[in-house]
Amino acid sequence: MKIKFEANQQYQLDAIQAAVDIFDGQSLAAGNFEVRLDAMGSELFSELGTGNRLELSSEQLLANLNKIQTANEIPPSDKLESLPGANIQERESDFFNFSIEMETGTGKTYVYLRTFYELNQRYGFKKFIIVVPSVAIREGVIASLRLTAEHFKTLYANEPMDSWVYDSKQVSRLRQFAGANALQVLVMNIQAFDKKDIAVIHKENDRLSGRKPIEFIQAANPIVIMDEPQNMETDTAKAAIASLNPLCTLRYSATHRNPYNLIYRLDPVKAYDLKLVKRIEVDSVMDDPEFNQPYIEVQSITATTTKITAKLVIDVNGRDGPSRKTIQVSSAGVDLFDKSGEREQYRDYIVDEINAGDGSISFTNGLVLYVGQTHGGRTHEVMRVQIREAVKEHFEKELRIHRTQPAGQRLKVLSLFFIDRVANYASENGKIRHWFTEAYREIAAQPKYKELKPLAVEQVHNGYFAAYKGIPKDTRGDTQADDEAYELIMRDKERLLNLDEPLRFIFSHSALREGWDNPNVFQICTLNETSSEIKKRQEIGRGLRLPVMENGERCFDPSINRLTVIANESYDEFARKLQTEIEEECGVKFEGRISNKRDRRTAKLVEGWRLNENFKELWNRIKHHTRYSVQYKTTDLITRAAERLAGMDKIEAAKIQVRKVGIEITNGGLSTRLLATNSAHVDYEDRKIPDLLGYLQNKTELTRSTLAQILIQSGRLGEVQENPQMFLDQALSAIQRELHELMIKGIKYERINGSEYEMLLFEEKELSGYLSNMLEVDKSIYDVVLWESDVEREFAEAMSSREDIRLFVKLPAWFKIETPIGTYNPDWAIVKENDEKVYLVRETKSTKEELKLRGSEWAKIQCGKAHFDALGVDFAHVTKATEV
Repeated sequence: MKIKFEANQQYQLDAIQAAVDIFDGQSLAAGNFEVRLDAMGSELFSELGTGNRLELSSEQLLANLNKIQTANEIPPSDKLESLPGANIQERESDFFNFSIEMETGTGKTYVYLRTFYELNQRYGFKKFIIVVPSVAIREGVIASLRLTAEHFKTLYANEPMDSWVYDSKQVSRLRQFAGANALQVLVMNIQAFDKKDIAVIHKENDRLSGRKPIEFIQAANPIVIMDEPQNMETDTAKAAIASLNPLCTLRYSATHRNPYNLIYRLDPVKAYDLKLVKRIEVDSVMDDPEFNQPYIEVQSITATTTKITAKLVIDVNGRDGPSRKTIQVSSAGVDLFDKSGEREQYRDYIVDEINAGDGSISFTNGLVLYVGQTHGGRTHEVMRVQIREAVKEHFEKELRIHRTQPAGQRLKVLSLFFIDRVANYASENGKIRHWFTEAYREIAAQPKYKELKPLAVEQVHNGYFAAYKGIPKDTRGDTQADDEAYELIMRDKERLLNLDEPLRFIFSHSALREGWDNPNVFQICTLNETSSEIKKRQEIGRGLRLPVMENGERCFDPSINRLTVIANESYDEFARKLQTEIEEECGVKFEGRISNKRDRRTAKLVEGWRLNENFKELWNRIKHHTRYSVQYKTTDLITRAAERLAGMDKIEAAKIQVRKVGIEITNGGLSTRLLATNSAHVDYEDRKIPDLLGYLQNKTELTRSTLAQILIQSGRLGEVQENPQMFLDQALSAIQRELHELMIKGIKYERINGSEYEMLLFEEKELSGYLSNMLEVDKSIYDVVLWESDVEREFAEAMSSREDIRLFVKLPAWFKIETPIGTYNPDWAIVKENDEKVYLVRETKSTKEELKLRGSEWAKIQCGKAHFDALGVDFAHVTKATEV
């Protein structure tokens, strides 16, 4: 099965455009050129290869940065943040950094890979390096390069691109990287070049004519992509990045530590609210205290200069009976019998030693516990129930998909188990293997799952573990054996998505949490015998991405896109930890966006809904499919686009900005001091003008004569020679803006005879949600309404109580209208009666102002109105129920 990539997801296009617009005004590189540096002398690295060249001044870059930030609702930067760097001749100069924040699972790797092609197509940049902090992330990048290759060939007319992973045994390939005239992408682990004294890349090499391999990279002046830059923030890492002589860095992460010059932000709240990732629900499995055993949990052991303190949880007698409380112990001889209020279960539990070195506490009766361990609890019983809950939820998800999704749109369901001790599964007698086998056989035998034709348990589960001499073992996640496990996981990614592949339950070591994921993971279950310090965002990150159907396309059905975490802690505790992490890392509140699985329920169709005359009349009016065509006058487009282009900013000649910066090393780290600045002009030997009409035609699909008239009537053609690419950018922006507006105004729909939504879909397509966003209503075909905003909730409350409303329905997600900018799902269908019945469709938003609506919402609403006009149905955009 091949994964199909969606080329027109607006949030990804916005992130790509933000990076491209940083260089707005840069000329398209074409032919040979020379640089005149009036007082500084020239630098051309033709001996080692050809490189990217920046022609913009820092003032132009800052203006571009602020313009992008304003458009993306990011506070504008006062200055360009830079880091010190060194070029090939060891003269110090700084380089600029730009940050893109994208939530885990939203496709940041796709975004930066496509950005390469856009920057190459727009400005002629050819040399790119992807720097990663770990093997796990590197393997994910390699997999993405492989999976997207055909997709990008289709999008960019087979533009050749060479990509490879740096190997210190093949440094001679860097000569090709520097000298090639095609798009070059080099993937590097930062560990390959962050130690100048031992790294091969910094040593003179006979195979490179005595040159250091790093010099060929420096000559290329690459644009450096930093994937997860928060893991490369040490002074050593910063110096390593500088040694590449980057033109700039583009930094991609969900959790930036230092968001230098932030240009795009898709935070967890926005990604969640836009349904770009799965909804998160928590299924809590907890041990209710039964107070019959001596319970001890070691929460922490800390040491100061004067004492060592262990924080323990034990059962303590109180006025209303025993309860579980936290106590602190700081010396040997402490008797838990006394601390527990003389509970008999704790007799002989006297502290013998507290060891901060290995994090342990021992008692005189021989018991030794380490931080995170418990004694007297029912850890094994909890893990066993977690496994059973995970298997049951897996079967429920498979059954729901089997019953609701048509052939060709079904999905492979995967469940992921993280364990902290490999032997518990890898061994034939491992207890986790045994508990899983037991649970699977029991649940698979239940009659309700018979239609799924469950496979034999031996076929459906497997483990991905680091191994030493073929024997799985516990690791930290950063060993050579771990590298091999990561490679296997990423290599199997597509295979695991295939419905014909029997593997459905994946077991992996807790250390292998970061840097990989699979979009069809729907259940995550962590089975730890000790408390886990792994962050919740890492835990859910393996399954946040939207799933892939058997046809290779993404699934956008919110009733399916649900990630269930089977946790051995309360829902409130899990939600609190995740919300705290997101707030600390991203500065946004995630409250109300994590659901308790126990609160999930399915909306029920009310009895007799099919016979409801109001609904039947309403449905007969709105059920029809339509097709659209777009009509506009070419003369109007020429006039409007020419006027918009004429009013744009004057184009200035391209410049190169040279900045000389000194580096000072102090006890506090590296600091920089500006020594000199200078501007230079860019001259072309043959001042070639690109094919203006060909470029614009490729982007707009308009005729060359139409485009020629727009350019001529704008009166701006004389400015082309100053900066051809900036002129093209302005012309394209003007034409696309006016074309978009004319298309929306000129769209016409017509009904397709015999093509309609079947009423049966209401029964086939299950509508489920959580009590927190459900409202019980009257006058609808469902017993509840699933609302997504306060505006919708208030609207539904009013509709349910108004006497003039006979029926109202929140139209389900599968009710879609085709538009030139994607599908549109209208909000409400209503039957209202005063003197006569009227049948209405209404869209509810918090505002009617076009500029305040998100993305393409306004345009889709206009298309929706045109669709319902063709069906003779009253459609309007409202902000509250009183407007109905």
